[in-house]
Amino acid sequence: MKECAGSFKSQHDTGKNLKTIVVFPKIFDETAGMGDLNLEGGGGYDNRGEPVLEKNSPKSMMAMSSIQVFTRMLSSKCQSWSQKKLCAVAIGEIKEIVESLDAKLLSGVPLNDSEQEFYDDVSLDSLSQKEAMVKTEMQQHVEEGKITRLEKTKLLAQVQEKVDALEKTISEATEEKKPKKVQKLSLQKDKVVEREKMLSNITPTAPHALKHELEIRKLRKEMQPLLKLEKETKGRLLSLKETTTLARKDEIEEEIEILEYKSLGWFEEEEEFRIRVDASRAVANARQAKKKVVSKKSASSGSGNSGKKAVANWVTPGARKRQVSKPVASGKSSGSNMFSAMMMDSDSD
Repeated sequence: MKECAGSFKSQHDTGKNLKTIVVFPKIFDETAGMGDLNLEGGGGYDNRGEPVLEKNSPKSMMAMSSIQVFTRMLSSKCQSWSQKKLCAVAIGEIKEIVESLDAKLLSGVPLNDSEQEFYDDVSLDSLSQKEAMVKTEMQQHVEEGKITRLEKTKLLAQVQEKVDALEKTISEATEEKKPKKVQKLSLQKDKVVEREKMLSNITPTAPHALKHELEIRKLRKEMQPLLKLEKETKGRLLSLKETTTLARKDEIEEEIEILEYKSLGWFEEEEEFRIRVDASRAVANARQAKKKVVSKKSASSGSGNSGKKAVANWVTPGARKRQVSKPVASGKSSGSNMFSAMMMDSDSD
């Protein structure tokens, strides 16, 4: 009973001459929230606290994972340069949390249970290795030209900001007559300008495919007959069978939207994700248009052949012999000349 929490009671067995003391421990209700618990016979404080990172969030999974697991997650969850950039930013934020817990302990303030658990499981060394790994892969993306048009625009904008900032600093150092500083800044500017030229020469790549692209293609293929049926039945009442069949079209569209949303990667911005979705839909529309053109060509060629009637060529016996003897035209002309000569001779007589 909750009413007995934090109390005790004694029993005396006179037959055995044995005294027993029953102790009822204090009860802490976790569903009641944090803070003081006012229970009869005593109270206490729940020191669990809020979790440092949201459970099963990308940040939490990155912080708690080993280097091997993090490597696999990085290749599958953060495929683009932009995603890796925001991933590096997130790791930096986690490092700041660990450093703040360090400072809290050094100041003599105890950690609550959630903070202590997080502090024991996550180390700054591990986070630094993961951050270095992400930055290395970001550099590989640029060197190998594996950046999209949008990413190229962002990188060029960043480089231009650095150039402007360096030029301003060089101008100030020149006015202050600090030649060594000007020389050092000029070298930095040359490197940034060289990087700008390298970025300008990169041919952007297409955005990577959606994670569930194959499943989406199957659903789109299933929907094509339904779209054709919808077009054919437009403007008239539908039968029960047609209505039931077309109901599947709405289900397919909903399933495609769900699969598209599930293809959203870690730290992927809305603009980039929308570009990938639009690219997937554009490819599907192009394929469908190509199929329509091919079907129209095959239909037109088939109708052209069907319009011509076949002519029967009858061959009689002996026709081949007559065809062979027919070309001898010189004999025929000489025979007619002899006949006319005979007639002339008879007239002259």
